[in-house]
This record gives sequence, C-alpha cells and structure tokens, in this order.
Amino acid sequence: MRLLFVYWKVENAGSAQDIYNYCEAAKRMGHEAALYAPEGAVSRFDCSPDLESADGVIFPLEWNIYLHNNEPLDLEEPMRRVPRRRRVVIDCDGMYNDVTRVDGDYNHLDEAGSRARTELYDAISDKIFQPTLHPVRRNVRPFFFHAYNPTWEIPLDFRSKDYGMCYVGTNWFRWRPMRRVLAAIGPIREKVGRIGLIGHNWLEAPSGADAALREAAYYTDPVYLKRLGVEVMPAIPIEQVIPCMSKAVFNPVLIRPLFNRLGLVTCRTFETPAANTIPVFAQDPSYVAEIYGPEAIELVLPEDKPDAKILDILEQPDRYAGIVRRIREHLAGKHSYETRLTELIEMVRS
Repeated sequence: MRLLFVYWKVENAGSAQDIYNYCEAAKRMGHEAALYAPEGAVSRFDCSPDLESADGVIFPLEWNIYLHNNEPLDLEEPMRRVPRRRRVVIDCDGMYNDVTRVDGDYNHLDEAGSRARTELYDAISDKIFQPTLHPVRRNVRPFFFHAYNPTWEIPLDFRSKDYGMCYVGTNWFRWRPMRRVLAAIGPIREKVGRIGLIGHNWLEAPSGADAALREAAYYTDPVYLKRLGVEVMPAIPIEQVIPCMSKAVFNPVLIRPLFNRLGLVTCRTFETPAANTIPVFAQDPSYVAEIYGPEAIELVLPEDKPDAKILDILEQPDRYAGIVRRIREHLAGKHSYETRLTELIEMVRS
C-alpha cells in the first residue's frame, strides 16, 4: 500500500510529527508513505509529488488550511489527479460540524464558515473521519489519527527535577484550562517550585491577529503569570518537547474546551505520557478513561480540592509513576502508529 499525505511542508507544526511517524511505521510494515511535496522539500520527511501511483491520499485538515508561511495548502491538484474513492479526509479540529461554542472556544465564527468548510470536505471525499470516538454527524467515522510511539519513552525518575510543573505548547484557546491549573496551584505556590511555560503566545497575541482571535484563541493574562512567578519561554523544536516536559515533576495535559466537548485528541494527547513526568489531566474523567484506561482517572485534576491532588503528586510522585507505566502499556497496545496505519489502510480500501 502506498499512501501520500497532503499537508504543509513543515517539520515542527501541527500534524507533522504524526505524518513522520506514519512514514516510519509504513517502512517497518512493508508499505510506503510520504508527504505530498517535491522530493527533498522537507529534509526530515520522505517526500513525493507522484499522486497517480498512490493507493490512498490522506488529507489531515486543520483549522488553518488557507495560509501557512503565506502559502495556501495545495488541495486542488490532489483533488484533480486522484480518483475520489482514493481520497480520505481527517478533520483534525472538528471543523466539519455546525457552529459549536464552548467556554469562549469555537470551531467557526458563523454558519457561513461552517457551510464553506462542509462543502470543501464533501468535495474532497465521502470518507470523512474525526479523531474522536463520538462524531456528531452521522456520515463521519471515528479515527484518532494521532498515536503513541513507545520509543519516545523516557524512564521515570523523580530524584532531580528543575521544575515542579512545566507545560509545552502554544496558547491557542488554552488560557481557560491553563488558568484552572494555575488557580489550583495558587494555595500551595511555595511548595510547587519553579513553573515553566514554553510556547507561543502566552504573553501576547501574534501581531496581525484579528480582534476576535485576540479575545478568544490568544487570550492570556501576563500580569497573573508574573504574579504567580511563571517562567514563560519561547517555543522549542518538536524533538525537544518530550525532554523538556521531563524536567518537571508534573505536566498538565490541556486541550481546548471545544475538543473536550467533542472528545477530540491531539498529538499532545499521546506525547505527555512518554515523558519523565506525571501527566495531570484537565479533561473530563470519561474522556480520560476512554483514551488512557480507567486507572488514568486517578491523574485527573478534580473539581474538589485540586490543590491537594497536585500537592500529593509533588510529594509522592513514585506512587503515581506506576499508573503512568500502565498508561504507557495501554497506549502502546492500543494506540501505536502500526495500529493506526492498519486502520488507515482499511479506510482507504473501504
């Protein structure tokens, strides 16, 4: 089976890490996968412009499909040259839905945006999937797309840590879940130690962002961060993410409120458990149990006395390490890239 992924020619953003891992898993399994791009266009990836020989062309589509580094994503050429039955859409961000708003987060500003995205995805393929177990629309099927790689794992060792807490990721509709974690830390701030926040847009919105995004997607409170003594640092390359998370006793696992409502997973869903840290889940317990197994509920930040949970993790990390090891086993068994690739091949053949 030969698969091509239609995505941005980037190495350190969005679903790039997933596509790289699919390409590597394909080699191990006797298949072929590549990024649709001129050969050598992205140094880390196997690239190919050969659409005609592809058995399946995969479109992992995110909110921003129109501009990246001032270049539009090329959707028209694959649609023109590849038969419809070979094309598969992965709606990574829940855009193939009616307008949905949750705690200041949303997938579309208005119904016109929802209609436009729906018409586009329908034009690409009849095979539309979302990374959730609970799609809203009847014609959408579940497929997590993102996955776990056991080779990422760093042995758990809490004898020497630079930080009590770290979070690595961009502020994109994440201030509300981050604010909840920081509020839980407030009463025990002196016992937590250093707090590191690594990523884009935690101190201010990017220049040029429109007013709606500034107030929703990029909202932050730098005064509050400073008062709490949070160390805000620049974004890092993707290969440094897991080692950076490993510098802290615990890392919160945050997703957008919209994703929590829709049950969507992201690449970070599967990266944090591989780090030398305790993941603290800020999602609904039912969401956590479905993905990580029922024992992972012990690592959910509770509504009642969340500060006590964080303090217990800081004081007894080895007690929670056993849960993390079993989560790793669960993810390796059910959510590996080999498992995902097998599912993806069946989707292409269906």
